[in-house]
Amino acid sequence: MEIDPWDSKEVKNYTKLMQEFGIEDFKPVVEKIPEPHYLMRRGIIFGHRDYQRILDCIKNKKRFVMMTGLMPSGKFHLGHKTIADQIIYYQKIGAKIYLCVADVEAYNMRMASLEKLRETAIEEYLINYIALGLKRRGCDFYFQSERSGKAKKSNAYYRLATIVSRAVTFNEMRAIYGELSPGKIISVMMQVSDILHPQLKEFEKPIPTLVPVGIDQDPHLRLTRDIAARFQKTFRFIPPSSTYTRFMRGLKGGKMSSSDPSSYIALTDNPEEAAKKIMSALTGGKGNIKEQREYGGVPEFCTVFDVWKFHADDDKLVNRIYNECRSGERICGDCKKECAEFLKRFLKEHQRKRKKARKIYRKFLE
Repeated sequence: MEIDPWDSKEVKNYTKLMQEFGIEDFKPVVEKIPEPHYLMRRGIIFGHRDYQRILDCIKNKKRFVMMTGLMPSGKFHLGHKTIADQIIYYQKIGAKIYLCVADVEAYNMRMASLEKLRETAIEEYLINYIALGLKRRGCDFYFQSERSGKAKKSNAYYRLATIVSRAVTFNEMRAIYGELSPGKIISVMMQVSDILHPQLKEFEKPIPTLVPVGIDQDPHLRLTRDIAARFQKTFRFIPPSSTYTRFMRGLKGGKMSSSDPSSYIALTDNPEEAAKKIMSALTGGKGNIKEQREYGGVPEFCTVFDVWKFHADDDKLVNRIYNECRSGERICGDCKKECAEFLKRFLKEHQRKRKKARKIYRKFLE
């Protein structure tokens, strides 16, 4: 079973992937977390590597880093929000946030100019992160193409990307990633440096680091953990921990596609237009109301229920919607209308917060 970080396909069997790549089940961990996020409680965060290190930091108020990246391409939509919610959660419980704009990777893979990529990263990602609750304090937001205005930090970051390339052979990379272009090789080494550089002496020094990702990014984590072990004597790296988040399906079923706006809801969508998308979304309901009442729906296959499950923070509400759908008490038309109103309220409030975020985003770039 192959995983391609640059061409992720719809995942239909998470259990098989976990077994094949040695990812641990996250369920046993959830009950040990003092205040687990609802994404954890609902099984949306489903797997992990070495989360025990992070759990120890949370329980004992120890320092740790949460590192993640963003690809500045296209609109920031509800699928992206699941990682943003985790960033903000970990920041609230004390993690130092390292947030990387993978503009060098995007430049190599998507052929956009660095100027355009920077504009997208700020307008579509940073401003949305701030509106969702990201704070400047305890957040290091940077671009791969321009790591830091401080020469020692910047040099250490780029030097690490060069040094770690000695620790891996081309055959090893090909075994992990398949066919590779020079651009992909550069991108991989940059990502390794992104994940490990917070542990350099110029930054935080060796420190537990958590990387929350989709399953499609696991090849990067496996390679980085191997490289961390090889440089343990040199840098005393602690192998990075990771968690794995289920993909939110597109409104038509299958993957969300940035080239098809009808498959996703962007956080900058007009609320009324977003409501129309919900009213046209694929559901897990039966062919008619009579059958729905008699047999109930299948929320597991419903993209409207996914909106509730991934983005409504009230567990009781989500459980009630699930049970009403299953029993046939809830019909799809009514559920869509309720979900549309829920999203309209969220988008209106979020877009109001975006206006405030626009006034302060430059502080994150200093």
